Amino acid sequence: MAELRFGQAINRALAEAMRDDSSVILLGEDIATVGGPFGVTRGLLDEFGESRVRDTPISEAAMSLAAVGAALSGVKPVLEIMFMDFMTLTMDALVNQAAKAHFMYGGQISVPMVVRTPHGGGISAGPQHSQCLEAWFAHIPGLKVVCPSNPSDAYGLLKAAILDPDPVVFVENKALYAIKGHVPDEPFSLPIGKGHILREGSDATVVSYGAMVNQVMKASDLLAEQGVFIEVVDLRSIQPWDEALVLKSLRKTHRLLIAHEAVEAFGVGAEIAARMADVGFDDLDAPILRVGSPFVPVPFAPSLEKQYQPNSDSIVNAVKKLIL
Repeated sequence: MAELRFGQAINRALAEAMRDDSSVILLGEDIATVGGPFGVTRGLLDEFGESRVRDTPISEAAMSLAAVGAALSGVKPVLEIMFMDFMTLTMDALVNQAAKAHFMYGGQISVPMVVRTPHGGGISAGPQHSQCLEAWFAHIPGLKVVCPSNPSDAYGLLKAAILDPDPVVFVENKALYAIKGHVPDEPFSLPIGKGHILREGSDATVVSYGAMVNQVMKASDLLAEQGVFIEVVDLRSIQPWDEALVLKSLRKTHRLLIAHEAVEAFGVGAEIAARMADVGFDDLDAPILRVGSPFVPVPFAPSLEKQYQPNSDSIVNAVKKLIL
């Protein structure tokens, strides 16, 4: 096991995929010489050269359409969009082209591309560089969406995303880039669509993904000191999501909370809550609750951003409300 930072685990996954398959290329703003805004692709230009690690013009619309065209031509592009907020400029390429091609051509072609993009706050980047927009893409048939919470999952899910024949939106929380974790030395991949129980409990199920998982784990420690034991489910994958795992946990604890950094309204938590209220209704002993950000743009001031983001205290309070 090697101890790697989250960003280093992604770098390792990219490098291994490029060594294994010469059709894998990287595209993005400043990813080559600079190594990307968060240093994730640092060193890859030296090993693979400009033909496979390419800096692009500052046009997310152009680079995303180029990636779709490359994928349709037999290349496996991994595109980096500097901030998830700028995914707004890729919507035609991803929603109208990449997501629809397999369906519109009767299953005869695939679009094996990955779009890596960081979301989330915590660095006072303001309302145009801090949004969590993963629910948009999870709503589109033909797209897959994953969001790892630790270095090992980031490595394993990215390896799987690059191998996947369908377009995958790979979401990375900016707050996680520097965290450390153990990653197995031997290459591996994790199945897209399968969640993981990080901690078993009996009093309530708390479902989360990405950086919010770490806040849930902190809340679990605080609650355990008070004699409350929650089961922590890390979704890993948002679309498809592991409905069977969440339902199994709900049948065990009979209470459900979903927590994410994204705005609570119309979010991933809303979909999970609606589905569990349908298939898991007979197992519920309390209403399903959600924890998410308020329905306002992300503040710029650090003091306001701290109040805006859900945290372990938010989760503790919600769990207490759930079990009382």
